[in-house]
Amino acid sequence: MRLCVVVVAGALIVAATVVAIGPRLWNATNAHSEYPVDLPPWEGIAERTYVYDLAGNEIAAYELENSQPVSIGQIPPDVLAAVLAVEDRQFYNHHGVNVRGLFRATLSNFEGGARQGASTITQQVVKVEYLGGSERDGRYKLLQIVYALRLEKEHSKQEILERYLNTIYFGNNTYGIQAAAEVYFGKKVQQLTLIEGAFLAGLIQAPSSYDPIRKPQQSRRRFAEVLDALVEVGLTTATEAEAITVCLDPTSPEAESEQCVGSWQIPEVVRTITEKKITRTHFSEEVKSYLLNKSNILGETYQERYNKLFRGGLKIYTTLDPVAQTGAEAARATQLPANSAGIETAIVTLDSKTGAVRAMVGGKPFVAGRSEVNMALGTRQTGSSIKMFILAAAVQAGVQNDDLIDGAIPCPLPNPDDPENVFEITDGVSRPLGPLEEMTWYSINCAYARLSQIVGLDRVVDTTYRMAKNLYLYPERNPAERDPLRPYASFATGANEMSPLDMASGAQTLANNGIHMQPYYVERIEGPQGTVYQHQDDGVAVLTAEAAAKTTSILSGVLISGTARRSQLEGRVAAGKTGTQDNNTNSWMVGYTPDLVTAVWVGHPDLYLPMNNIPEFVAVGVPRVQGGTFPSRIWKAAMDAAHAGRPSSVFATPVPNLRLGMRLYLPGTDCLSSATTVPPPTFAPPVTVPSVDSTDPSGSTVPPTTSTTTTTLPPTTTTSTTLFPPKPGTITDLNTTVPRGQIDPTWPVPTIDPTVYTVAACPS
Repeated sequence: MRLCVVVVAGALIVAATVVAIGPRLWNATNAHSEYPVDLPPWEGIAERTYVYDLAGNEIAAYELENSQPVSIGQIPPDVLAAVLAVEDRQFYNHHGVNVRGLFRATLSNFEGGARQGASTITQQVVKVEYLGGSERDGRYKLLQIVYALRLEKEHSKQEILERYLNTIYFGNNTYGIQAAAEVYFGKKVQQLTLIEGAFLAGLIQAPSSYDPIRKPQQSRRRFAEVLDALVEVGLTTATEAEAITVCLDPTSPEAESEQCVGSWQIPEVVRTITEKKITRTHFSEEVKSYLLNKSNILGETYQERYNKLFRGGLKIYTTLDPVAQTGAEAARATQLPANSAGIETAIVTLDSKTGAVRAMVGGKPFVAGRSEVNMALGTRQTGSSIKMFILAAAVQAGVQNDDLIDGAIPCPLPNPDDPENVFEITDGVSRPLGPLEEMTWYSINCAYARLSQIVGLDRVVDTTYRMAKNLYLYPERNPAERDPLRPYASFATGANEMSPLDMASGAQTLANNGIHMQPYYVERIEGPQGTVYQHQDDGVAVLTAEAAAKTTSILSGVLISGTARRSQLEGRVAAGKTGTQDNNTNSWMVGYTPDLVTAVWVGHPDLYLPMNNIPEFVAVGVPRVQGGTFPSRIWKAAMDAAHAGRPSSVFATPVPNLRLGMRLYLPGTDCLSSATTVPPPTFAPPVTVPSVDSTDPSGSTVPPTTSTTTTTLPPTTTTSTTLFPPKPGTITDLNTTVPRGQIDPTWPVPTIDPTVYTVAACPS
């Protein structure tokens, strides 16, 4: 009786369905008879994007769906057989639709039992490829059948099965059998066994319900059903299946038996392939950010870039040098003691000739949600390391290494942004009138604060922007995103904030003979259809080669007899500049060779914390962290490692000076006096002045250094003098000053012949 009721009910429902969809079926049939149903071609399968370093090592992978397509030939036959046993036993016998299975499932569903699916593998491919998002009504089922029949005519069984196994969802963000093999078993698909393949096949029906990680009990029950299916088709024996089933539940008494020791268990944790385990880094995260937010390499719109990056199956070849990166990480670990104060270091290494980012250490290793801030791109006050930009601007304007400048403190100077309040340096290292190169080696603040205004603060800012221009530093950038560089009177003492990447970018211009190459991360990108992007940059001439060579020659002295003299590289020439901010809150070393540039910052990532008397640092002899201590040590360790195996190279030789050294002076602050009867020029021996090294924590005296200067001040005794106060708004031979807004790099700086004139402070 029950069977009769079911049959009658089924007949009525089928009749009603036919009546409902009859007109549409007729139209579809006629349409098919007149115009063949041409299925659109399959879209590319979403694929993981891989990222590689300079040596071809895989360093990152970007994906939304974990999808890793494989060919059907890579899948073991036993695994294929297991999938077909569970999902579609008649796959090779039907033409897209299993009519018998459809009828059986319909009866079962009408009886009120567990609902059965009637879809073949071909129909499941149709659902994924052509019917996603469609309303599940009678028309949906009809279209599924029509499309499945058509699909079998357009594609072979092997093609359909391969597509299915590469797109079907297995849970835990895994699409396709290779991704599932990795996540559940930590294997490549070729390594899967029959039992593992059968387990994965069992997930397809309801991945969330049978999730072994979140719902292990339901997953075990489902796997027991799968084992029964394997027995039915002869892929395993009932005895073997029973042995596995008995041991599946670790809480059962049988699980403790000897036969279950080491038995197969369902996976209950997410796994990875050992050799493919990748750690996210500050560099790999910045490559991602660059491609999504800072370039249009992958498309004009964000959505287009997003889809290509996470689903496009790209191969991104980056600039990262594993040798330099390993060296930088080792330098951080070995040269900066672990400390309770939270002091960290950031390191950036660039290729001197191309600007390629070879190494990046952003502070603490990247940890999602805990340590994501990349201090290699974070801006901090620079201390005296900024002086290399002032020096470059001065040399470009005609200043020489043997020009004389006053470095004595105190030094009251104009404050262009606040004329009512004089800018004055009252502490630090003092040095009397002497050659500019010595003021550079020993990082004399009064000399460089004066020089910045002699050159012109606006010109110094412009030169800094042009030398250091990069993705994050450029004059047009929105001030709401980042504070612009400003012509502060305190520019020379580090009032503006720069990042390690900014500082390395500026030094690269000097290392590359005045040609600036913007730092970059990506050499090329390959897509499924070929090359998507190839880096190309001809560079911009910011300084003349002569000016760059002269600047480098002066900065070389910093590592020979200056504040970084204890950090000379092994058998290589180098130039650079240290820096220490007020109260030792930030410390720097920025240096370069003809091959590589490295900038190192040391400080607290979140605070302007004075790095004085930190116990862990005192224990290694560093009571005050300055540029000549940890930053220089880290710089040396990183650079020595990065240069390993490279042949030695030399800087360009600067041309000899074409004039005698002159006196640099600041109109408005310095006034000139001239002898009524000018004595003939007098040349005195070079002056050697011992001084305390401001970056030497021991307070030892810097060895006297003989300057290359050929002239010094003559005796200042004269019979009478006449003061020449500056004339505001006028430019004369003696009162030349750089007007505000003047950024011409060759505009002359105010200089005088020290054999003819002397300088005194202007009367107030």
